[in-house]
Amino acid sequence: MKLSQFFLSTTKEAPAEAEIVSHQLMMRSGMIKKLGAGIYTWMPLGVRVLRKVEQVVREEMNAAGAVELLMPVIQPAELWQESGRWDKMGPEMMRVKDRHDRDFIVQPTSEEVITDIARQELRSWRQLPKNLYHIQTKFRDERRPRFGVMRSREFIMKDAYSFDVDKDALMKSYQAMYDAYSRIFMRLGLEFRAVNADTGNIGGFASHEFQVLAESGEDVIAYCPDSDYAANIEMAEGVAPTAPRAAATETLTLVHTPGQKTCEDVSAFLKLPLTAQLKAMMYMSDAGFVLCMLRADHMVNEVKLSKVAALSNFRPATPEEIEAHLGVEPGYCGPVPRHGNAHPGKITVVADRAAAAMANFVCGANESGYHVTGANWGRDCAEPDVVADIRNVVEGDPSPDRKGTLKLRRGIEVGHVFALGQRYSEALGAKYLDKEQKEQVMEMGCYGIGVTRVVAAAIEQNHDERGIIWPEPMAPFTVAIAAVGYDRSAEVRAAADKLHDELAARGIDVLLDDRGERPGVMFADLELIGVPHRITVGDRGLKEGVVEYQGRRDSAASKVTVGEIAARVAGKLAA
Repeated sequence: MKLSQFFLSTTKEAPAEAEIVSHQLMMRSGMIKKLGAGIYTWMPLGVRVLRKVEQVVREEMNAAGAVELLMPVIQPAELWQESGRWDKMGPEMMRVKDRHDRDFIVQPTSEEVITDIARQELRSWRQLPKNLYHIQTKFRDERRPRFGVMRSREFIMKDAYSFDVDKDALMKSYQAMYDAYSRIFMRLGLEFRAVNADTGNIGGFASHEFQVLAESGEDVIAYCPDSDYAANIEMAEGVAPTAPRAAATETLTLVHTPGQKTCEDVSAFLKLPLTAQLKAMMYMSDAGFVLCMLRADHMVNEVKLSKVAALSNFRPATPEEIEAHLGVEPGYCGPVPRHGNAHPGKITVVADRAAAAMANFVCGANESGYHVTGANWGRDCAEPDVVADIRNVVEGDPSPDRKGTLKLRRGIEVGHVFALGQRYSEALGAKYLDKEQKEQVMEMGCYGIGVTRVVAAAIEQNHDERGIIWPEPMAPFTVAIAAVGYDRSAEVRAAADKLHDELAARGIDVLLDDRGERPGVMFADLELIGVPHRITVGDRGLKEGVVEYQGRRDSAASKVTVGEIAARVAGKLAA
């Protein structure tokens, strides 16, 4: 491809709204153009990258036994009403009406449509298992679209759906997709981790996220460098301390702490570490008022809270509710009853595992302007009603597999696999006849890859001050020829054209910069768009019978003879 025939529109500056590197570089390189909030046109350069990603995804899905189809972007409301998600889905789902005033949605996902196909077409156990997938446009009306295509409203996703006779068969399909996803991201040249994850709104009983590791990631993952353990921080287990709780050795003391409402303020005021203090979090739930206690340096994990029976349908308690149940304003709450008397209202105390193991701790005194020191469970307050893992893990925590300690890294979710079970097949009546001719409900799995998000995540992980550094499998062009003086020198033009044709004949995606620009302009553009290999052809070098080769990550160029350069580059690509 000659650059004069291509459409490339680069800029030196990114728009002010571009907060993260991928958004800035995708705009500067001309990969995308903004049409509206969270809606982008993918320009020719960006489309080439998208198609490279899609091809790898398609090849691995096909190799794993999945079968491609294409489902509509617009879906009738009836299916979503039948599944119950018409009312459950919030404003993120775009609802529209046709000319007959019938309700439709712009698909955010396709569980309902694929299950409708399954219930019509898959009637016998002999037809199972089946795995169907498509690569299609999705739309989710984000309240605050940001970060370019990382969190846009319109995006491209590969979503696959498996149908099986039972849970054992489902988990085989699940593992096949897990393995296929691992191969996809390895082939794309990305550093990633597959982590245990919460099933969230999709539902089901097993879930893994595939996270591209990048400091700009919105997610935090916990992993053990000495083992295979990895989990989203929402799911990473904070294991219980192995040592028994220490004995009560201090006297319970009421301490005046005027105006010291935060744990940090109290710690500084008392000159005691945060690890010696408990903090209180107050909620209302189906069980009534719940007082959650954590070590002061730990953060509550609301996904874990939602799995505690005492916190079913929880919400933060209001100051009035806190006053009614604890008799004190927020900032001075704790499990120790005021003046040794019972709390004013009925409360349930839920303590994190680490908090339940503490002795001689500091906590709120349930009296405005006061805390207590030397407090102990069982002596100064009742033992917690519930002890559970309700916090985020921190670096240095023991790994749940007991094979080392945890480290934390940020990641960008690019893929997610779910074992759904019967959530949708039951609701939509997707049943089959088993060997005894009895009707059974199919077991389902769903598996998504954010194709457009993969592109942005790759840039977040691979860039420098000059621009994008594409992993070769994703690069829009693998090799670029910078022809210095192409418009002025017949020798340069002939050599560059010949090299271009020779590389193309070898099946290499090659871009010839034939614009006649100054070398600095050509180099800046080719580095910005991230072409992995660059060959510079100029009159001076041709007189010596050489051209210059430089890899995108190389600090300097090297000279290669004209007759060897094509084979040299082909050899690098093969390696």
